[in-house]
Amino acid sequence: MSMVLVRETGRIKEIEKSVAKVAGLSSCMNGQLLDITVNTRAIVMGFAQEEVLVLLLGKVDDVKVGSTVYSRMEEFRIPVGEGFLGRVVNALAEPSDGKGFILSGGEYYPLFRDAPGVLERAPLAEAFETGILIIDATIPIGRGQRELIIGDRMIGKSSICVDAIINQKSKDVICIYCCIGRSQASLEKIIETLKDNDAMKYTIVVSATSSCPVGEQYLAPYTACTLGEYFMHNGKDVFVVFDDLTKHAWAYRQISLLLERSPGRDAYPGDIFYLHSQLMERAGKLNPELKNGSMTFFPIVDTLQGDITGYIPSNLVSMTDGQIYLNAGLFSSGFKPAIDLGLSVSRIGNKVQCAAMKELSSMLRQEYIQYLDLLKVTRFKAGVSEEVSQRLKHGEVITHLFIQEKAKPCSLEEELILLYALRRDVLEVFSKPQIEYFKNNVLQFAKDNYPAMMEDLLSEKKLTPGITKELDGCLIAFFKNEEVYSPAS
Repeated sequence: MSMVLVRETGRIKEIEKSVAKVAGLSSCMNGQLLDITVNTRAIVMGFAQEEVLVLLLGKVDDVKVGSTVYSRMEEFRIPVGEGFLGRVVNALAEPSDGKGFILSGGEYYPLFRDAPGVLERAPLAEAFETGILIIDATIPIGRGQRELIIGDRMIGKSSICVDAIINQKSKDVICIYCCIGRSQASLEKIIETLKDNDAMKYTIVVSATSSCPVGEQYLAPYTACTLGEYFMHNGKDVFVVFDDLTKHAWAYRQISLLLERSPGRDAYPGDIFYLHSQLMERAGKLNPELKNGSMTFFPIVDTLQGDITGYIPSNLVSMTDGQIYLNAGLFSSGFKPAIDLGLSVSRIGNKVQCAAMKELSSMLRQEYIQYLDLLKVTRFKAGVSEEVSQRLKHGEVITHLFIQEKAKPCSLEEELILLYALRRDVLEVFSKPQIEYFKNNVLQFAKDNYPAMMEDLLSEKKLTPGITKELDGCLIAFFKNEEVYSPAS
């Protein structure tokens, strides 16, 4: 017995870049998927008096006035599954890396899925380790949190997120990098960095570069989020980077103007706040009845000359759980990652930190901010007291520890050893090259000579009397055996 497929059809009356007006579709709904050609689809974005306004996706140049449009009579769904790991896909979840078809397992999730409700969520109680000392120690992130990365162009926002992806190796965290409106060359550099650090095997890259149609740039973050939700609902921890939502807002503004919607502030449509808040709400931590999965978001947004009061940046600040602010002045001075602790905050706080990290970093943020203030006051003074000199030296040591090369994240045990040495005040007598040598070699020294202590530190994650005694012995042995550690004159 053969099946008969009944589909509603319409015809394109008008095309303006990526937006088309279609007549003849009387039963379609908002967000519905439409077929036009083999390589082109569309999504319903709105309705006029006798026409349907659709957003073209795929090869837009293949579509002409008069082309037939076929309605699927279903909401927009994309395939999801384990087969996407290690792959690069476009905004329609189709492979774009030349490696062939993706075996998705036959599961499809709606692209515009509702966020989990309050009763489906659980409190955030587990730390998301970025491998960046200044973040893990002073701006702790929890799994399921939404932390905004904000700052001017080209000062390391993407590098922070890539480092966090690299640091998830062997942590059973699925990572998704969503490229929105960036150049193809910059995306390829990021993919190459992930491959060089063996991070692609647990990462999905969703690509909607600047050369892609504006419709794909609009849909890309929803695709990344939907791919992550599959893993979250299967009990996994997921980390999603949106790079960046400034260009996503630009894409939606362009679409809205083509749809002839009334412009508002900065020509953005009135629903731009809803657009991003709806996306951000999909992050979170699910309760045990829903397998305890989580999804952590790092949305990136650009500022203009450090102005965080812009329309899109201020919107995103209000709908996230904190922000990491990058300062162009710090970047120019060589302090990288150029994180401004005065404007950066995590609203989750240190409740997600392990006991050892919480104890070692409790006053670190305040100490560093006080050091910066003291540095401004004493910069033009000829002489200072011994107490002030000691505080300045302590601040310099913190600065040296916070400076970190990109694509070289620190493990948790390495961060704890560095902070323990800082708390024991054993680094103030050393010069900058000596502190750098200590940072680069102490972890391997501890692994080679104190393997039991390293195992205990990683398993217990707290400073017991036994671990503290072993850490003291490790530091004494390291300084004693290294000739480079002669006290600075």
